[in-house]
Amino acid sequence: ILPLTTHRPTPGPHSAVPGSWGAALGWSHLPTAQKADLSGDATAATINHSLTLLQRLQELLQNGNGSDSVLRVRTAASDEAKVFHTHQLLLSLQSEVFESLLHNQSVVTLHEPPETAVLFEKFIRYLYCGGVSILLHQAIPMHQLASKYRVWGLQRGVADYMKTHLASESSQGHVVGWYHYAVHIGDAALQESCLQFLAWNLSAVLGSAEWGSVSVELLLLLLERSDLVLHSELELYTAVESWLSRRQPEGLVAERVLRAIRYPMIAPSQLFRLQAQSTVLARHYSAVQDLLFQAFQFHAASPLHFAKYFDVNCSMFLPRNYLAPSWGSQWVINNPARDDRSTSFQTQLGPSSHDAGKRVTWNVLFSPRWLPVSLRPVYSDSVSGAVQPVRIEDGRPRLVITPAMSSPDFAGVSFQKTVLVGVRQQGRVLVKHAYSFHQSSDEVADFLAHADLQKRTSEYLIDNSLHLHIIIKPVYHSLIKVKK
Repeated sequence: ILPLTTHRPTPGPHSAVPGSWGAALGWSHLPTAQKADLSGDATAATINHSLTLLQRLQELLQNGNGSDSVLRVRTAASDEAKVFHTHQLLLSLQSEVFESLLHNQSVVTLHEPPETAVLFEKFIRYLYCGGVSILLHQAIPMHQLASKYRVWGLQRGVADYMKTHLASESSQGHVVGWYHYAVHIGDAALQESCLQFLAWNLSAVLGSAEWGSVSVELLLLLLERSDLVLHSELELYTAVESWLSRRQPEGLVAERVLRAIRYPMIAPSQLFRLQAQSTVLARHYSAVQDLLFQAFQFHAASPLHFAKYFDVNCSMFLPRNYLAPSWGSQWVINNPARDDRSTSFQTQLGPSSHDAGKRVTWNVLFSPRWLPVSLRPVYSDSVSGAVQPVRIEDGRPRLVITPAMSSPDFAGVSFQKTVLVGVRQQGRVLVKHAYSFHQSSDEVADFLAHADLQKRTSEYLIDNSLHLHIIIKPVYHSLIKVKK
């Protein structure tokens, strides 16, 4: 239920003091002496019949009692109009558009497409009662009605509903459609929320019905991101191939899409199979031939040698957030508020097949109540030897990731570390946060800074467990610049 928006009058010279009983009971018109007597009455109380008032307003709309205006809602698909007997004052209070339409006439004909016309009764009820219930598929048409008739409170409420229901499960999917709608209306905040959700939960979208509805612009935006969370680059290529086969875009668009795939992140054996079996790749082979050749060179040569002749400081050689075991490890911490924990895992040194047999061991420490130096106990020199009291809630979660080894093979390689935090939303486990930090730091600065792990009902816990996925992204650096 979306909240009723209230409008407070501008305080006048005789307004009651904010927070006083006079303001609460509407006694600001009483003389000063009389208000003073009432303020000292210990039996004062608030009498609230707002629910009864809302019920009577609903009855006004339902029965049309005292109606002074009529709205006739027509659609192009039907010759019949839906009629609403309304009250000009109530409509004008909420909508400046209705105030203008009903200024010199009592009967107004409105033309609406079918998707908004079917919700018009809900929309009008909101104008009377300040609340409305909506479903996922009704969000866009309800937002369209609120925008068209300039009902700003409802417009903001629906936009907030969309931001908080991105994770809701629906048969056809809805986030892609909401993103396109946010672009159309220029809602940058909703647009960014949808884009981030799609990036962090891309695998869930790739296999859904809404993948085929992704626009060219959205697809290219996703492909240029390095924070995409998916099993592997091959999974992304397969999904892109499916999108191209279904949408059949013009040649230049298909080439732009295929050139955004990071082929060096795909193993040579898989690249050979794509060349032999992919009809999409065969059709556009000339457009990506140079990238495929470069990928085979990348896998065949020593990274140090390859970096002498090619610029490896570009997105083509930067891994995304891959969930495959060679890139990291899942870590489920049961009862995370109880005590410190540690684990270790191995990753491949780098994405190049030249480093396929080389492994790096990582140690991870999790502390639920680590205290910064400024909050640690300080012992006094006094006789009592008093210690500053320290509360459990003063601590904060801490995650430290360090390599358990050093090797000459690390030359020219730095490691970006990413920690994904999974939560259960609307019955599904999805990524809520992604923390990234580089080799120069061993820990996340603000890791779960606002999470209350002490509560079993914390939104960050799934069955009283913290679900993490730690990803190590090796990044090669050019050590020698070659003049071209």
